[in-house]
Amino acid sequence: MSSGTILLVDDEAHIVELARMYLEKEGFEVRSAGDGHRALRLIADEPPDLVVLDLMLPRVDGWEVCRRVRAESDLPIIMLTARDETVDKIVGLELGADAYLTKPFNPRELVAWVKAVLRRSSTQSSAESAGTQTLSLGRLSIHPPSRETTIGGQSIALRAKEFDLLLAFVNHKGIVFSREQLIQRVWGFDFYGQTRTVDVHVAHLRGKLAGSGVEIETVWGVGYKLVVTEA
Repeated sequence: MSSGTILLVDDEAHIVELARMYLEKEGFEVRSAGDGHRALRLIADEPPDLVVLDLMLPRVDGWEVCRRVRAESDLPIIMLTARDETVDKIVGLELGADAYLTKPFNPRELVAWVKAVLRRSSTQSSAESAGTQTLSLGRLSIHPPSRETTIGGQSIALRAKEFDLLLAFVNHKGIVFSREQLIQRVWGFDFYGQTRTVDVHVAHLRGKLAGSGVEIETVWGVGYKLVVTEA
């Protein structure tokens, strides 16, 4: 019985075959693409449950693939790169990647991340489906099952991780979160090093929440919290 469908996007055949062997052993159905253009076609035609996406791809690179996927869906993405650069990880997370692995990697670690990301995605979807109540603060309304957000009845466009970040704040109004806590709660894993990605997402959210009657305040030396400024 299949544990789900994984799309491996990498132009190095030996990487694909090694990952395929370990994933299929765990019951996953595996498809593959050697360039970003074909990957986007496969995702559009028959969306997988998760994408393992190399950054350095011919035709369309991994960053652009991630950007286009995130514009349309919350499909889980694990990024791969041969470079161990913190800036690459930050950019990948800002684009909406769910996890990040550096080559060469242990295939067992990849399998573990695939399972963890799928499990987190499934848990999040179940929680959203179970809760039908619209959350309202100030002029802001959030409907978790449909992932829709409005201000005064007007819809606002939020990226996947922006929505998850806002939901975390709204569900814990007034609670101060450190950047590390937000990385773990929203991205689902410990990301050691710079946490600039949180600051970038908070900055984007602040701009989009203008006029909503709620604000994300900086608690200097600690992190962030959500406060209601208008009843």
